[in-house]
Amino acid sequence: MLPDLLKRQILSLEKVEEEKLEALLSECRNAGMPVEEMLVSKNILTEDEFLLMCSEVLEIPYVRDLSHLKPSGEFAQKVPREFARRASLVGLESKEDGCVIVATSRPLDLYPLDEIAFRLGRPVSPVCATKSEILAQINAVYESNGSVAQEALEDLDESSFEGITRAIEKSEDLLDMANKAPIVKLMNGVLFQAVRMRASDIHIQPFIDHVRVRYRVDGILYTHMKIPKKVQEAVVSRVKVLAKMDIAERRLPQDGGMSFTAGGREVDVRVSSVPCANGERIVMRLQDKSTGVYELEKIGMSEQDYATFQRLIRLTHGIILVTGPTGSGKTTTLYGALGKINSPGMNIITIEEPIEYVLEGISQIQVSNKKGLTFARGLRSIVRQDPDIIMVGEIRDLETLRIAVQSAMTGHLVFSTLHTNDSAGAVSRMLDLGAEPYLVNSTLLAVLAQRLIRLVCPHCSEQYEPSAAEFGELSLELQEVPVKLLARGTGCQACNDTGYLGRTGIYEILVVDDAVKEQIGRRVSASEIKKSAVERGLVTLRADALSKMYAGVTTPEEVVRVTQLDSF
Repeated sequence: MLPDLLKRQILSLEKVEEEKLEALLSECRNAGMPVEEMLVSKNILTEDEFLLMCSEVLEIPYVRDLSHLKPSGEFAQKVPREFARRASLVGLESKEDGCVIVATSRPLDLYPLDEIAFRLGRPVSPVCATKSEILAQINAVYESNGSVAQEALEDLDESSFEGITRAIEKSEDLLDMANKAPIVKLMNGVLFQAVRMRASDIHIQPFIDHVRVRYRVDGILYTHMKIPKKVQEAVVSRVKVLAKMDIAERRLPQDGGMSFTAGGREVDVRVSSVPCANGERIVMRLQDKSTGVYELEKIGMSEQDYATFQRLIRLTHGIILVTGPTGSGKTTTLYGALGKINSPGMNIITIEEPIEYVLEGISQIQVSNKKGLTFARGLRSIVRQDPDIIMVGEIRDLETLRIAVQSAMTGHLVFSTLHTNDSAGAVSRMLDLGAEPYLVNSTLLAVLAQRLIRLVCPHCSEQYEPSAAEFGELSLELQEVPVKLLARGTGCQACNDTGYLGRTGIYEILVVDDAVKEQIGRRVSASEIKKSAVERGLVTLRADALSKMYAGVTTPEEVVRVTQLDSF
């Protein structure tokens, strides 16, 4: 039932007439649908508005952010996960009077709160919170109580192949574990745990006597669990079914993909399998769509680099290259640049492999080598689509480079990527591919080299006085360092005891000025181009990383791991 006072407040917004509201409430009761879901689905109220009203009428707090409240381990032990998710509530820390704080997105539904009080044997103190906040806390409290995948492993036996061929439904959430076959629970648990740990990749690697599952988190691989060898084929087959791959083909590499929901978050997955000595090796690349595209201001550029890059991406024609190894954030930077300059008056077309995020207002083309749609062929077609700005996922060969150069010469701004170690190396790479120096001089505007460096976990960060040995690895003397204290993480639950949480970019921007053009014309080496640029003020990757270390953002170990000493 909807309290009269709450009903009057809804009507006061004049978004719905009283008769219509009564009819909707009656429909809601007949369908067994929660009142708040009906109000939100009919666009009568937002979830935020509904919870604010409930907070006022029912005189219970509305908490927008639950992250500062500690999840209750007792709640996870005594209340089934499925019940918590179905009722959309979660137990948090206890108050001094013994009451347990319970967050709910359905404050009008009293039965689940009574059930929780009965199961815990203690009174509950409800607070209102959004469904997404509660789902995040449910994920945290149940995962800290034990891994879903580990629990499923205990149930695996020779009859566990049941359920291999059933794919994940589009609307199905991985945490809905009730009545699932053990092999389904296992793989759902592996995928969910990867999302919870912010993993970018899952590696399923077969050995002689077991199968190892590893997660790549913030660029580093961590072993998560070992799976018995006897269920290796079931695990591989389950992944292939989910990714719509051929489960009968075991001798050739395959690629596939899938999407799933984990704790309310939509995730896309690219799957690759290759045959190895001990069986097929699977790697899954995860892409959490809920994170969206990073804005250019938030990817870690210094004020100076940001100002320079802002000026470059607003030029009308030429080539801007972003370089770095696989997984260094090149596509994220390019998406950020396109998002910054995108406008209704611009025609922006991209050709990518694969399309990682769908950008509103931008035409994106997916490369398909099987169908003959290569970067070169797609770029040739794009030029005939009257573009203002073109983004090419990668310049791999002379043909693609030639078309990109021709496009830049005919009045287009072209963005692309190259795999080189630094900014000056991209110039040499273009010449090595076969581009003439005069064409590079007339089209190349700048090269942005980048890497991703791990951030010190803010939850367990501490300051310390570094030793001379630490700076020795960086080829620095203590007296050269402008700060006395640095930061490091001690390890906590938030960062999985690694001391690091998240990553940011480090950058090196080589602007092709008259001096660089003269050097390109003489075909000088990349090291000579870089040395000259540093003398004129180029901030190298190592220098940018050091500035972040001095600011307490990262550690000396990370600077050594990610960057190389500048030598010319």
